[in-house]
Amino acid sequence: MPVSVEPTSAEVAETEPTEALRPHAEDAFAHELAALAAQDDRPRPARWKLSPWAVATYLLGGTLADGTVITPKYVGPRRLVEVAVTTLATDRALLLLGVPGTAKTWVSEHLAAAVSGDSTLLVQGTAGTPEEAIRYGWNYAQLLAHGPSRDALVPSPVMRAMSEGMTARVEELTRIPADVQDTLITILSEKTLPIPELGQEVQAVRGFNLIATANDRDRGVNDLSSALRRRFNTVVLPLPASAEAEVDIVSRRVDQIGRSLDLPTVPDGVDEIHRVVTVFRELRDGVTSDGRTKLKSPSGTLSTAEAISVVTNGLALAAHFGDGVLRPGDVAAGILGAVVRDPAADRVIWQEYLEAVVRERDGWTDFYRACREVSV
Repeated sequence: MPVSVEPTSAEVAETEPTEALRPHAEDAFAHELAALAAQDDRPRPARWKLSPWAVATYLLGGTLADGTVITPKYVGPRRLVEVAVTTLATDRALLLLGVPGTAKTWVSEHLAAAVSGDSTLLVQGTAGTPEEAIRYGWNYAQLLAHGPSRDALVPSPVMRAMSEGMTARVEELTRIPADVQDTLITILSEKTLPIPELGQEVQAVRGFNLIATANDRDRGVNDLSSALRRRFNTVVLPLPASAEAEVDIVSRRVDQIGRSLDLPTVPDGVDEIHRVVTVFRELRDGVTSDGRTKLKSPSGTLSTAEAISVVTNGLALAAHFGDGVLRPGDVAAGILGAVVRDPAADRVIWQEYLEAVVRERDGWTDFYRACREVSV
């Protein structure tokens, strides 16, 4: 009789893919960072991997003297990036502010990767983020066995960044309870982190800085105290200024995500990407692109990040259940899910937009039918 033999853990490990689904920025773009470092002869602040000029080039893109192409990580005003980078070169922390979906986390990660070569010193802000996530915690086995000591102390990402002269990140700062937020005040103003249990402190070494992201549009937001806000230089990241810029952003990110998931290439669906962006911008702005028809805006943000998600999901549908070409039926359900957050009010707004705008638009008949089908 045949015998079923369970594979060993070692055999399973050998057959499982080792590629990360979502590599850190410093890994995904290691060749670009290395090329910039090799040709970067400008002054670098203490412990920076690149000069401020090279960091800005890494984010905004360009072509180096040897022909190496640096892909844009952020499409937006150059001056905003320059202000953000120079802030990190001072003793002021950086606050990236903007509505959801304006690439705050993306910019934060790439700034840390370019400046410190490590974007992983991260505190993710939530309503349940404790003070220990910003300051330090304890290894309770060591604590009970030997009492308070540096060996028993578990440093936070912020403490590690202070000790090593690196860039720490705090995501969604306004979601953290106000009393926990204020833990940062001494760190940012005095550049020290007291450890009263040991009668010691950690002093930040040169190169340390902190990037925080925040928005004031979502529910559950805790306003920053004036004392904490004064410790930051604030850079507001805007929504894309034009439809063409937003289409470019969506196309680039979908192409990057699609390559990692073996999805069809973006050029096969550029028409649908343009359509998704047009719908999002018109409903977001409350007016059609030609300025002739006023529209009601739904309750959702309809951000660029959501457009990227809709198109990526559509490409997956096209790849696995279609002919590999992105079509209206592949994006219709995703658009409906993004627009109709409030089942009562948003559905009425969506139906009015379909009948008054989409139905009458030349070349949009297939899109109208697909949206009607999923809206029933």
